This record gives sequence, C-alpha cells and structure tokens, in this order.
Amino acid sequence: MYDFDTVRPRRGTDSVKWNVKDSELPMWIADMDFPAAPEIVQALKERAENGIFGYTRLTDEWYGAYIGWWERRHGFHIEKDWLLCCTGAVPGTASAVRHLTAPGDRVVVHTPGYGMFFSSVKNNGRELIESGLIYRDGAYSMDMADLEARFADERTTMYVHCNPHNPTGVIWSADTMAEIGRLAKKYGVIVVSDEVHCDITAPGREYIPFASVSDECREVSVSCYGPSKTFNLAGLKTGALCIPNPELREKMSRALRVDGLNEAASFSSVGAAAAFNNGDRWVDELRRYVFGNRAFAEKFIAENVPELRTVKGDATYLMWIDVRALTDDSNEFCAFLREKTGLYVSGGNGYGGDGVRFLRLNAACPRVLLEDGLERLKNGVQAWKARK
Repeated sequence: MYDFDTVRPRRGTDSVKWNVKDSELPMWIADMDFPAAPEIVQALKERAENGIFGYTRLTDEWYGAYIGWWERRHGFHIEKDWLLCCTGAVPGTASAVRHLTAPGDRVVVHTPGYGMFFSSVKNNGRELIESGLIYRDGAYSMDMADLEARFADERTTMYVHCNPHNPTGVIWSADTMAEIGRLAKKYGVIVVSDEVHCDITAPGREYIPFASVSDECREVSVSCYGPSKTFNLAGLKTGALCIPNPELREKMSRALRVDGLNEAASFSSVGAAAAFNNGDRWVDELRRYVFGNRAFAEKFIAENVPELRTVKGDATYLMWIDVRALTDDSNEFCAFLREKTGLYVSGGNGYGGDGVRFLRLNAACPRVLLEDGLERLKNGVQAWKARK
C-alpha cells in the first residue's frame, strides 16, 4: 500500500502551485500533491549518486518502457522507431504547429479546452478556430457536423485533440475517434493528440490511444505521451511523440532538433523509464484514491452546495464544476473565492466555449486538503450569495 494521505509540505520548494499566501489553499494547476512513486525516487537517487550529469543518450530501456506500458496498459503495440524524445506535450504541440503548418493556417481546437493549446496556435502566427463541445444533461460530446465544417475549410491544416479531455474528463470513444480520423484523412488535416492524462481514469474505465483506432488515425496523427501527469513528474520535462507515419515522423524529428526539444536529460530519461517499468501498482492505487476523492467531492457538493453542479468525468483528477446558477463570469467568482476564503481554483473563462460558466478544481491531494477546500468552497458560495 502506498501513502496518499500524508500531507507533504510544498511551500519553499519553488512550486508554482504553492507559491501562494500562507492562508491560501491552491487547487488549480494540474499538479498532484502526492510524492512520486518510491520506485521512481529510488532510481533518481541512484542516478544522482554518480555525481556526473553530462549529455545523455536515449537507452533501449527508455524505448522499452514506453513500448511496454502502452502494450501492457492500453493494448497498443508501438514500434521503436515511432517514438521521438521530446521535453513534453506542450512544447511538442507548439513545435508541431510551428513546423507542420504555415503562417496563417487555421488550427482547430475544441472548446472548452486546455488554454496552452490556444497559445501554441496563436503564438506561432496561426489562426485559432474553435469547435464547441455540446454540453447536455451534465455531460459533454462532440459536434461532429461542426467539426467536419471546420476541417472542410481549405485553410484548416491541423486539429489539436485532447484524449482524455482536459478540462471535462471525457474519455473519447473509438467510434468518435475513428470518425475524426476519417474526416482528417478526407480533408488533409493533421491530428495532434495530447494524451498525457491517459492513465488517470476511473477504475474499470480505460482510455483508447487515438493512433490505435484505425489506419486513418495512425496515418494522420502525432500523439503526445509522457509520465508528467500520471506520475507527477512535470518538473523532469520529459515526454515522447508517437508518430507511425514515417513522413510526418521525419518532419517532426527535424522540427524537434531545430527547436532544441529532442534531447534527453539524466533525470528525465531515468525517471520516465522507472515510472513506466515499475509504476503499475502505484498507478492502480492512485486511481482508486483520486476517484474516491472525486466521489467524495461530488457527494459533498450535491449535499452542501446545491447551487453548483459537477460534470461527470471518467478521467483526470480535474473536476469541471458548473457555476451558472451563481454567475456568468467564473473568473470573477474564482477571484472572489480566493479573496474571501483563500481557495485558489481555476476560472473557466480561459478555456473558451462555455467555460465562462465553469470552474476547474484539482482533486489530486490528500483527503484532508480536499475536505478543507470543499469547506472553503461552501463558505465562498454562501458569501457570494450574501454579498449584496
């Protein structure tokens, strides 16, 4: 049994998440308040004891770790030459936008969606095109007719897919992704699929790798993998791109070299290999704990904060919470929460689409912190309602 209950102090560790006032409780950025699996920590300690940290090559162990994990956990066989080392999903996505599209091209992103997708498009001089997800009866789905209309525009050359979806927690079905692959092939659109949240799913529910769904999906896709979310290793700056199509792979290999994103580092390669080779039991226990937290939060909100509605999600530790009964500006509401209660959560305005009526809460923390956060949320809602 691994310990997910003990609160580990993170103030004073240069943590982005915990760079807040002593009175504040941060539950915003996608960063878990659990230490890495001891198997990973031990591997990093052993590497550190050598004391020399020069240029690092990728080993067969690194390749084997990715291949083994996706085969074992997700039933997807990856060939070694499909994998390219990258410093992470976000820089990999930005590099794909920069080198696989041309200035002025249109890139489609679903909204609400992860804000870094938007900046990856806009900062590279491409035009961001939103395709709104459909929100009905407390759940999200894709508007395939709208997506096809976006793809059919000859100026559209890329689509950024998020699988499972951040922030809604949807696990996309094989049928949905097969249709995306068909449309992408038909209209000549490259699919960049961010799959870094793939392992944190409800027990009994599994994600499906986009590239595994069909020949069309394999041919059009650049998939972003890595241990950063699953094992809380974002600080190691490590990931991989999986690209079965040799032409796309050669273009991205060149792109990563040009952008300086293709080199492994001493701790990044060791940490990733240790995670994927030895982390199965830790992840299984983490999933049970996180979704126990999510169930606890859903029950608490339903019973104590009925003005809010949680979106049912089968993946990620990020809860997407409907606040439209209180406000049409979630950023304003979240700023109020932080000022009045010290609870720091993410307002949904920056996620596009209907995000202005939602907030995002990170439930990947010891239960005692979650209980504290939910009490602050309840008190904040009461204060919001009483403010006039």
